[in-house]
Amino acid sequence: MARKHLRSSRQAVQRVWGYVRVSHEQQRESGISLDEQQRKIEARCLENGWTVTERFVDAGVSGAVPLAKRPEGGKLLAAVRPGDTIISAKMDRCFRSALDALQTIQSFRQRNISLWLLDLGGDVSGNGMAELIVTILSAVAQFERNLISERIKDAKRNLRRGNKHQGGDRPFGWRLGELGGHGRARELLPDPAEQKAIDRMWKMRAEGAALLAIRDAMRGHGFAISHETVRKILARGADGGVA
Repeated sequence: MARKHLRSSRQAVQRVWGYVRVSHEQQRESGISLDEQQRKIEARCLENGWTVTERFVDAGVSGAVPLAKRPEGGKLLAAVRPGDTIISAKMDRCFRSALDALQTIQSFRQRNISLWLLDLGGDVSGNGMAELIVTILSAVAQFERNLISERIKDAKRNLRRGNKHQGGDRPFGWRLGELGGHGRARELLPDPAEQKAIDRMWKMRAEGAALLAIRDAMRGHGFAISHETVRKILARGADGGVA
């Protein structure tokens, strides 16, 4: 059985590419972590009867950088072709998150590229175990998406509380202040004429006016807005926000 597996492995693999990465300068200078990763890769290749075509080493590169944007990771992805195999010691050497890993693995599967992550047991892209790995990664990736969404919502809420612009078109009723020292967020300053228009919108709405009627009234006063803009203005006012 072992010999059969060895023969099939040799036949299935055209080229094998190794990938290793460390984040810190101290690890890069000592080479200990790099050597350890490469020993694991070489041991598995020897077991499978593979010869490594080339090794790509990202030394001192943060895992927060996507694989494609790393100096050596980008070269690896440019070199790999259908039928090839990429082998790395650990998932976190290749990917910054489960979401990143899931998207890349799915891309590799579509292109008939095998990915071996030794800390996950081996091939995560083309056998029965791959289905389990992808299912787990999908669940974790969805959790990550939710976390990212919540962070974005929290950031926007903080901007609203601080009267800061959230990007995109400026909100009706406000003008943009000068760029401050806190990132790219700009302070929102009340526009007197548009603030009066907003007060008029609220009064009309309280009297039972429809959105289209309010829109037409605002256009009559020179404000080129849509009924959807009116709806958003009334909604954000009810929500206690400005943007």
